[in-house]
Amino acid sequence: MSKQDQRIAILMGTKDGAAFIDEQFASLLAQSQPLIDLWISDDGSTDGTTAIIEAWQARWPKGRLTLVDGPRHGFAANFRSMIIDPRIDADYYAFCDQDDIWEPDKLDTALHWMRTHDADVPLMFCSRTATMSKSGSIMGCSPLFQRPPSFRNALVQSIAGGNTIMINRAARQLLARASVRTQFVSHDWWAYLIVTASGGVVHYDPRPLVRYRQHEANLVGANVSWKARVSRLGRLLKGEFASWTDDNLSGLAVNRDLLAADSAVCLDLFMESRKGGLFRRLSYLRRSGVYRQTPLGTLGLYLAIIWGRV
Repeated sequence: MSKQDQRIAILMGTKDGAAFIDEQFASLLAQSQPLIDLWISDDGSTDGTTAIIEAWQARWPKGRLTLVDGPRHGFAANFRSMIIDPRIDADYYAFCDQDDIWEPDKLDTALHWMRTHDADVPLMFCSRTATMSKSGSIMGCSPLFQRPPSFRNALVQSIAGGNTIMINRAARQLLARASVRTQFVSHDWWAYLIVTASGGVVHYDPRPLVRYRQHEANLVGANVSWKARVSRLGRLLKGEFASWTDDNLSGLAVNRDLLAADSAVCLDLFMESRKGGLFRRLSYLRRSGVYRQTPLGTLGLYLAIIWGRV
């Protein structure tokens, strides 16, 4: 199959996105890739979103545009329904939100990286985002992370939004297999966990390739200022992420057969670091090698372990 014949499936979750979805469709249309199928799972919109999608169906020139009913149990369940849907078949898969704007070369950049790797290896591309206001003005960028993506990082941190992620066929098959067995906190964090746990490769691009719209309806806010980052660190120390970690670990437990040997060892050590006395917890955390992307974040992780809040 030639590069020109390779098909991309964009998986978009929608819910009351009528105000901005036309701009997102325009940015998807501006992508230079010729074969793009849009799969849109609408989670119960009441504001005219589906009418806009249906209007685009008649004029989408790059492939198929398919609108399906979502499960109506929140954004994570909505994306999960598309991850496991056997009707969706492509060479590459990209997650998409309804109210962002993609840079014109977003897909090209991801494909260029993926095509330098073995297609049989699970691959995941992600990037920074530029945050824009409701009106479209740029407010800043997500953090520029320097440490390598890995399972040891994924256990305690999701480094990129789902709206930046593209995976290859091998990663989608792996992710679907894992997702049939369990639900998850968020599709972006789950993808990062499963791809790295299996020994797959993740690439974090330092260039912001998505303009993420920040407004009151966002379920997960941006992280573009020191105030926001300190706030997230405070939530870590308060134990607000502990329940998410519980869910992630439960999901990994039922997918243990998919883990590479090194990931299984790391997982066991990290799980031991969440119980027992103080010195035992710190010893197991150190041995696990688990880390967050910044020194401040890793310090916060150790403090949270000390206080039993991870």
